[in-house]
Amino acid sequence: MSLFQRIKASFRARFPRRYAWPGMDINLPGGQHLHLVGSIHMGTRDMSPLPPPLLKLLRKADALVVEADISGSESPFADLDLPPPLSERLNDTQRVELERVADELGLSISMLETQPLWQIAMVLQATQAQRLGLRGEYGVDYQLLNAARARNLPIIELEGAQSQVALLRQLPEDGLLLLDDTLTHWHTNARLLQVMVSWWLDTPPTNGKPELPATFSQSLYDVLMNERNLAWRHTLHALPAGNYVVAVGALHLYGEGNLPSLLM
Repeated sequence: MSLFQRIKASFRARFPRRYAWPGMDINLPGGQHLHLVGSIHMGTRDMSPLPPPLLKLLRKADALVVEADISGSESPFADLDLPPPLSERLNDTQRVELERVADELGLSISMLETQPLWQIAMVLQATQAQRLGLRGEYGVDYQLLNAARARNLPIIELEGAQSQVALLRQLPEDGLLLLDDTLTHWHTNARLLQVMVSWWLDTPPTNGKPELPATFSQSLYDVLMNERNLAWRHTLHALPAGNYVVAVGALHLYGEGNLPSLLM
């Protein structure tokens, strides 16, 4: 790196560019120039189309990097084993709370009976987001994927949907902790979704550690956030030199062990 490039990098580090969405620029030693985007996987109608300056950054990129390419029609949940009845997997308190939330969402317990506990948690979270007016077609990563395909831009997966499902299947006790956290922090999760939507519609965070309500226990946070951030750091450092738009879940950009802090 030349003296001019070092001075320029130092200036950018001290005075980072601010964006109207949750986004930040990071330059890696190998010549990889990353624009990190804090994605929300389900968004509101007002979040479409994406901001023109973000789409301009995508047009200049060599590739779009996402957690998983979700633009296809193939379900990653195929070929799951049929689990035991819920009565054998949940205690009475957990069962009553699940029935209460399912009834609130208009979901059938008989439909949930055939799903692993981690998948039930995912169904509850997705249905809650829909009740709040969020839809998958307005999700940030989904819109970026469509824009990238329209420009024949290469798409790089940090994990892939199958790897994400494999991670969930490896959670202890069929993913009981994920379901427990979902039920315990049910209203807190709704507030968190609204906060993240406001980052796109109003004002993004101005620092790397905004105060956010906790919706995961520490052990689950380590598996779903910290360990994945560490793996993504390795993948991003291994990219060829070039310009990349990198869309990951917004919570991966903020809080303890966030991805930007690992990359810097």
